[in-house]
Amino acid sequence: MNSQYSEASRFDLLADTIRVLIGDDHRIVREGLKQILADAPDVSVVAEAHSGEGVLTQVRALGGSEGLDLVLLDVAMPGIDGLDVLQRLRKEHPHLPVLMLSTYPEKQYAVRCIRLGACGYLNKGADPDDMLLAVRKCAGGGRYLTPATAEALAAAVGSGGVQAGPEALSHREHQVYRLLTQGLTVSEIGARLGLASNTVSTYRARVLEKTGAKNDVELALYAERQRSGA
Repeated sequence: MNSQYSEASRFDLLADTIRVLIGDDHRIVREGLKQILADAPDVSVVAEAHSGEGVLTQVRALGGSEGLDLVLLDVAMPGIDGLDVLQRLRKEHPHLPVLMLSTYPEKQYAVRCIRLGACGYLNKGADPDDMLLAVRKCAGGGRYLTPATAEALAAAVGSGGVQAGPEALSHREHQVYRLLTQGLTVSEIGARLGLASNTVSTYRARVLEKTGAKNDVELALYAERQRSGA
């Protein structure tokens, strides 16, 4: 009888555990996240991936929301980037919550991520308690908004649809913008995104026009001002 009770209790405990997949291309970040989550008895990291393709493969192998309760996903993933992965997950597994992580400030990515269906946006430097709170809230079907994210959303609504800065860029333009500011050439960006070089050049021209930058150097300075909040 005691043995049966023990087995039942263990099953209930596992059933209540939040099963998480971590998608980040930096091993040290994944290890840090696993350490934070390991301190929570109700959270278990069941898989990890270091690329966008890896995240999609792992999610499919685990049966989406049947085998997972939450995906912790880096915005800047190699190959298929985090925003593309987010869009695909929302289409393939609409009931699987995705919490986006980034080193970028909320005003650059939070609104874009929320609009694409993320349950929240969190900076990688967030306090561990906030990280666990976000994981639990998102896994429970809620939405986690930091004060900075809420402010960014309010500003987007208050603008009446007139967007400025990085938010004025389309999804593809934003991908090109991010890669340009990382120092990649047009041909390298084309190879990364699977686009012809002349197509990337067209997106680059639109990015320069919308940001007011005259060249890649000015664009890099513009991006740095956006990151610093200047």
